[in-house]
Amino acid sequence: MWPQRGGLGLAQASPTSSIEAADDPEFRRLRYVRYADDFLLGFIGPRHEAEAIKDQLGGFLRDQLKLELSEAKTLLTHASSDAARFLGYEVRTMRSDTKYDQTRRRSINGRIALQVPESLIRAKSSQYIQRGHPACRVERCHDSVFSIVALFQQEYRGLAEYYQMALNLHRMNYLRWWMEQSLVHTLSRKLRITVSAVYARYSATMRTDQGIYKVLRVVVERDGGRQPLVAYWGAISLRRRGVAHINDLAHINDRPGRIWNVRSELLERLLADTCELCGSTEGVEVHHIRHLKDLKRPGRAPKPAWVETMAARRRKTLMVCQPCHDGVHANTPTRDLRHRRAG
Repeated sequence: MWPQRGGLGLAQASPTSSIEAADDPEFRRLRYVRYADDFLLGFIGPRHEAEAIKDQLGGFLRDQLKLELSEAKTLLTHASSDAARFLGYEVRTMRSDTKYDQTRRRSINGRIALQVPESLIRAKSSQYIQRGHPACRVERCHDSVFSIVALFQQEYRGLAEYYQMALNLHRMNYLRWWMEQSLVHTLSRKLRITVSAVYARYSATMRTDQGIYKVLRVVVERDGGRQPLVAYWGAISLRRRGVAHINDLAHINDRPGRIWNVRSELLERLLADTCELCGSTEGVEVHHIRHLKDLKRPGRAPKPAWVETMAARRRKTLMVCQPCHDGVHANTPTRDLRHRRAG
C-alpha cells in the first residue's frame, strides 16, 4: 500500500494539476490492482488513513471470506523512498530534476516505475559463482553439450523475458555475464579443453530483429535429410518493452521428439522425433509445464495419461504430435487412449 499519482476513485474535488494534488492536504486517491491472491493498493493520503484501509481489508477478508491477511507480507510502503513488491517486480515512483520533456518540464517526477529487484539479480547470480569465480556446474557435465547450452539459455531467457517491462532491465547483464562464464567453464570441464578453446569451437554471430549478437552455437546433424538441431547461448535483447512477449521455444529451432526411458535427456528426445503418447512421427511438438509440483496436486480428478507420463519421468517437457497436443490443452482423450478404447 503506497501513494501513487493518477488513478480512479476517492477524489473529492479534483485539482487542476498533479502539483496541486500533491499540495492539497484534503486530496485523496486510491488505485487497486490484483492478480490471483496478490494485490496492490496505491493511495494518496496520510499514513493513518492507509493503516485504516489496511484494517478494513483485514476485517473484510476475515469476516466475509474467512481468510487471514498476512501481516508479514502486507506492508505500508512510501513509494518515493522505498519500493513495494508485486509479482516479483519492485514498484516505486521516480524522481529526477534533470529529466525534461520537449517543453522543458520535469518529465518523470511522480511516475510509476517497474524494476528488477537487485536482490533477485544477486541471488540468481550466486548460483553461478563459487568463491568469487565462475562456478562449474558439475552436475550438468553428464549431459550433452547441446543439452547444457539449451538449459543455460532457457534459464536466462525465462528471467530476461519475465522482466521485460522493467526500467532497469539492463542490470540483467550482470547475471548474463556470470551465467556465460559458468557455462563455458562447465563445457571446459566436460570436454577437457580450455575456456579459450570452448569459445573458439562454438563462437558464432546471429542476426535478430534487435541486431547482431555474438553467441555460442551448438549444431547436431541428423540423418534422413532432416534439418540439424541447433541450440545457442545469447542473442537475448535487454531492451525494455511496454508489453512482454514470451518465446518459450526460441532456444531450439526445431521440432522436438521422444522420451524412451526415464533418464533420456533433451538431445536424445529431440533426435527421436516421435510422439511420446501415441508413437506418431507426424507434426511432433513440445508441451511445457512450469513446475513439476503442478502435476501432483492432491484433491483433483483422475490424472490423464500425459500427466502420469510427465510425473513418472519428472520432466517439464513432453513430446507430442499435433492431435495429442490439442487433446492435452482441451483436456480430452489423446490418441493413445482413443486407440485403447476402440480395441
